[in-house]
Amino acid sequence: MRGVLQGDETENETAEAVEEFQGYLPYDVSQTTIEIVLALFVLVVGWYLSKLVVRIAGRTVARKIERPSVTRTVLRGVRISVLLLAGFIAAGILGVGDTQILLSVTVISAVIAVVLAPLVGSLINGFFVLADRPYEIGDMIEVTDEGHKGFVEDITIRYTKIFTLQNTFIVIPNSEIHERDVINYSAEDERTRISIAFDVTYGSDLETARKQAERAARTVDLVISGGPDIRIGSARYAAAPLCNIEEHGDHGIALELYFWIKHPYKQAVARSDVQAAVRKRFAELDVEFAYPRRHHVFDESSGVARMAVDGRGSDHSNPESGSGPGSPVTPGNRLADGSEAETPPEDELDTESDTEDRREQ
Repeated sequence: MRGVLQGDETENETAEAVEEFQGYLPYDVSQTTIEIVLALFVLVVGWYLSKLVVRIAGRTVARKIERPSVTRTVLRGVRISVLLLAGFIAAGILGVGDTQILLSVTVISAVIAVVLAPLVGSLINGFFVLADRPYEIGDMIEVTDEGHKGFVEDITIRYTKIFTLQNTFIVIPNSEIHERDVINYSAEDERTRISIAFDVTYGSDLETARKQAERAARTVDLVISGGPDIRIGSARYAAAPLCNIEEHGDHGIALELYFWIKHPYKQAVARSDVQAAVRKRFAELDVEFAYPRRHHVFDESSGVARMAVDGRGSDHSNPESGSGPGSPVTPGNRLADGSEAETPPEDELDTESDTEDRREQ
């Protein structure tokens, strides 16, 4: 009952204000036209007032909230609140009561909940992104599933906008990015550790290869050549390049060269420069890169290799032909195809005849 009385009082005050404003006009204008003009005027004032409030409160909110993404979200909420207030005032000028406004808001909210149900997941995941702080505006991130890499341009309740290294924009819904693995290269420290792998032959000097690879990496401008250890969590890593032995492979000794770079968005350039420097340094020394190769060894256990000078192999399938390995070709000894077969040497024939004599005895 009290709400109804308050609504009637608001309508009466609005009507009195409209009538008073109508008295200042030099000509007769209908009350409906005046109400529409006043409502539009309130909306326009509310639009610019919301921008002014955001501009005034922006610095204060930014000082109290260190995260830019949360600051932008709060300022968006402040502006929406000012616009909603202006909308309620404009609705009151047009004669819409509080009860009707609440009923309209309820109906509109129900319709939005049904029609825009897929967006609810993005909004909820947007709150999780803002609360979990996996990345911040200005950070360089990589979405591992898609291979997208770039800088975070904006974070909203619904999506995350990424400015890629290829000078393009990618908008990823928070419902998708919340379920993917995200690598943040700028979370605490922009310095990034990368590595390159290569093999050297077993005949190369291993210690020389390791030391020269480290020295080659130090000559690259993008690589941190030394200094205090870099801390990652509770562990500390040497800032200077380090070459480790990974394994003894089939074709050579596998080495891994680790080094730190100053900026995460220059990984490809740094890796290419380091590989070129290592190759140039190894070319000047007695260090050879290993690659897959085969080395064939023939000894007494390898068998006999038969070759024909004229490109045709000897036929050993017909024992009656009298052919044998290393036997000369005679005109009277021919195969079925017309080719001349080889006859065994005399010493082999003598050996075969002696064997037959022993069997008869």
